This record gives sequence, structure tokens and C-alpha cells, in this order.
Amino acid sequence: MLIYRGAEAEIIMDTYLGRKVIKKKRIPKGYRIPELDKRLRLQRTKEEAKLMVEARRGGVPVPIIYDVNLKEFTIVMEYVDGERVKELIPKLTERGRKEICTMIGKNIARLHNANIVHGDLTTSNMIFKDEKVYFIDFGLGEFSFEIERRGVDLHLLMEAFSSAHPEYPDLFNHVMEGYRSTYKGNAREIEKKIEEIIKRGRYMK
Repeated sequence: MLIYRGAEAEIIMDTYLGRKVIKKKRIPKGYRIPELDKRLRLQRTKEEAKLMVEARRGGVPVPIIYDVNLKEFTIVMEYVDGERVKELIPKLTERGRKEICTMIGKNIARLHNANIVHGDLTTSNMIFKDEKVYFIDFGLGEFSFEIERRGVDLHLLMEAFSSAHPEYPDLFNHVMEGYRSTYKGNAREIEKKIEEIIKRGRYMK
């Protein structure tokens, strides 16, 4: 059953070996040269699967991958039957929001420690289940050592918070508390980069 069709992929609810799963299938783009289109879809499917495996190895809860079909450009993964953080945040107490945001910050730090940039950090791409925050949709992710990319990753989440949850201005501060406690590099360097990105955005307006 098709549950979502994005610009790059279809998200299908399916079963695999008796389990309920999510199948992510990269769809062809008519405006691309067919050979280039195949190459890009192949590359992105492989990259996303690799990112998820490395994220899990780094201690970040992500769906388990059951199968990768490079001929069909699909990834078959665990269906995480939890609640999207976007819907969960308004239901929590102030303390609950602080706890979940600290957890999110720790997970982002673990990604960055593994040189992974998620690329689309929003509360729609996080699912809370069994006292864990699962990160989903690594379709825009990449492996990167750059401070700039890590700053952009976190800045995107900051923007997502102010857009989706403007009534809770402290959420990102709690994320950064968790991030600082777990990041193995110089967290102040990342914070300075975020400040720089904010200033750039103001200048562009």
C-alpha cells in the first residue's frame, strides 16, 4: 500500500517474511537522461542504506534494513510503529519535552561522531518508540567531515522547531545540551557555525 509519494521516492507499506515493513522505492525522473537517472537512483539507494547501517553502528536508533534491491532501487526496512515526534511534542509536559529533545541532541551527536550528516532533520523524520527516538529518511544524508555540514544539519532542525513548534522556544536549547554531552569534537565550533549560518540568513533577507 502506497502511503507517501515524494519527489524522489515512494514509501510503501508491505510485508516481508511475515513482518510489516516499509519499502522505499526511488522513482525515475522523466527529465533525466535514462542512463544518468539509473546511475543516480542506484548511487542514492546504496548511499542511504550505507548511512543507515553506519548510523545504527554508531548507536543511533534507525529502522533495521531487511533487504536492498539495487535492480529495483528499493530498500526494505523495519516498520517502526511509534509516534512521530512532531505530533508527540505538544502532548508532553515541559519536562517530557526537555527529555526527548536532549535524546534527539545525543542522537545527532552520535551521527556526527560517525561522520554522518542526516540532511533533513525535522520532527517529522523522528519516531518515538520504546523510550527511543528513531531517525528515519536518510535520503538527503551524506558522509561528511565538514563542520559546515554539521552546522547546517543542526540549523535545519532549529528552523524546523521554530516553524512547527513556535510555542516552545526552548526545544533547540535542550537539543544542544544533549549534543554537547555526546559530541566527541569541539561542540563550541559547531555552535559558532550555527551562529554564522543564522547571520548569513539575515544578510540574505
